[in-house]
Amino acid sequence: MEVFGQLAGGFAVALHPINMAMLFVAVVLGLVIGVLPGLGGTSGVAILLPITVFIAHGSLPGSDATTAIIFLAGIYWGALFGGVITSILFNIPGEPWAVVLLFDGFPLAKRLGKPGLALASSFVSSFLGALVSTILFTFFALPIALKALEFGPAELFAVFALSFATLIGLGAEAPMKSLAMLALGLLLAAIGFDTITGEQRLNFGQISLLSGISFVPVTIGLFGIGEILASAEEQGIGFVENISARLGLRDVLEAVRELRKRLRLVLSNAIIGFFFGVLPGHGATAASFLGYGLARQYSKNKENFGKGEISGIMGPQAAADSAGVASLVPMITLGIPGSPTSAVIMAGLFIWGLQPGPVLFIQHPDFVWGLIASIYLGHLLTFVLCLLAVPLLAMIMRVPYAIITPFIVVISIIGSYSLNNSMLDVFITVVFGVIGYWLRKMKYPLAPLVVALVLGDSTERELRKALIAGHGSPLYFFNSGLSTVLLVLAIVLVLIPLVRSIRARRRGVSPTAGAGSAAAHP
Repeated sequence: MEVFGQLAGGFAVALHPINMAMLFVAVVLGLVIGVLPGLGGTSGVAILLPITVFIAHGSLPGSDATTAIIFLAGIYWGALFGGVITSILFNIPGEPWAVVLLFDGFPLAKRLGKPGLALASSFVSSFLGALVSTILFTFFALPIALKALEFGPAELFAVFALSFATLIGLGAEAPMKSLAMLALGLLLAAIGFDTITGEQRLNFGQISLLSGISFVPVTIGLFGIGEILASAEEQGIGFVENISARLGLRDVLEAVRELRKRLRLVLSNAIIGFFFGVLPGHGATAASFLGYGLARQYSKNKENFGKGEISGIMGPQAAADSAGVASLVPMITLGIPGSPTSAVIMAGLFIWGLQPGPVLFIQHPDFVWGLIASIYLGHLLTFVLCLLAVPLLAMIMRVPYAIITPFIVVISIIGSYSLNNSMLDVFITVVFGVIGYWLRKMKYPLAPLVVALVLGDSTERELRKALIAGHGSPLYFFNSGLSTVLLVLAIVLVLIPLVRSIRARRRGVSPTAGAGSAAAHP
């Protein structure tokens, strides 16, 4: 019953006029960002993060840090829904997690002539998946946070190690590329002052680097500039013609009927997507492919997949949106981002003066429960807007990349400068924009780099605190049953690619054959 009382207090916070106004604006922006190919939720959140500094510090009447995180989360929810529109109508994935909709969403819309049904099916399954995940979030977040309060340095380091291991062992990308990105992120995080001794390191005598390389300019460069440049090159600068999108009440009712037939599939995928989304570094993209695989595996009509099967739409969408919500759970409860997007949101907490982790529930309960309540409201608002505004959202595709690209680049540079009024941040943004473009072309995953950059200082601090407590002995990490289990699991995850490679070589198959391209978003 205590949870219901806290959630009621959260709704009182979320329903404040300024919070609802910013949620509406954020959802609309997220829908637009999701529709534009290449400009995903992570990019949108990163580019608009500097704006939240002013929101969090009361630049708007009644605004505070809760308003700021509701704004960022609203962009995320809008992008989760908006990305499906271009995949279904134009066979162009607006988001990485919407790629799987090309398999059945586009055939249902074009070949079978039912675009309204295809869109409605994705929206209703997304909404139900997000609802299930948010309910699980509501009831499991606080117990996880309270348990995390008992963690010492060894346990915390083991959690961080496991989060890095999942990026290597469970990622779709080449494990060595993921490892290289982790190493680069940890190296960047080490620039500045030593977290224990306070000694200068890796600043090459530059006073401006003593405070380290800020996470925000790096993220804006990687996801803002790098992604839009790569997408502009891939998509070209022309217009998309012959846009036709209608979504009527009949389509929604038919989608609801189809949902009732597949309720067990959608609910099970939502639950699986939640627990998969809690794993650090993966988010909605991997969950969407997992959801599609499960839908096909347990379908009685496997031959219909790829030809417009509605299960091939509802299954992955329920898993993707559930995982998108779940990616905030480790960020709020443990201070570990569950996806690149949640990593950017987590950076916002640092900027606003908040410390993500279990103490957040005790020191700032209104903030946490206001966020949880806003997830319910944000998805409901997004669902309604999608049903009403599909034709308008589809028309955004008419904007050529010749206009979008310079606009995004300029906004990215302005945003990075506005953080500290520093040209160094602008320089970092531009440099990492070029690096991000190259990484995208070389199919290097960005998620490990982002997660390592965010967690680098914390990981090093807990590692050295544990070694100090254990008088330099690594056996100290195995004094606790929890840390032992987590470290053993991390080792197993790291060994998975090696085992996979050995098996592939015995079969005479390249170990990297069939590897998916690097996912740049949650």
